[in-house]
Amino acid sequence: MSEATSVDNGAIEQLLKDQLGLTEVKVKSEGNHFQIIAVGDCFEGLSRVKQQQKVYAPLKEMIADNTIHAVSIKAFTPEKWQREKHFN
Repeated sequence: MSEATSVDNGAIEQLLKDQLGLTEVKVKSEGNHFQIIAVGDCFEGLSRVKQQQKVYAPLKEMIADNTIHAVSIKAFTPEKWQREKHFN
C-alpha cells in the first residue's frame, strides 16, 4: 500500500498565485478532493474549458501522483468575481 502525499491548501493557493498571477484563490479540500476558486485577469476572454486547463496546468504533477485525486474549478475575472460575490 503506497502512501499518498498530502498537500496543504495554502501551498496550492500559493502555487496557483505564483504560476498564474491570480488576485485571489480559495482552496477547500476533503481528503484528496479539492475545490478551487481562482480569480485573475488571466481568464479574460477564455472559454470555461480554457480557464480550467490554465488552472490544471500547475497542478498536473500532483494530479499525476494522486496527491490530488479530484478537483473542481471555478475561474473568474476580478469583475465577474465581484458580481458573483454580490449574488451569494
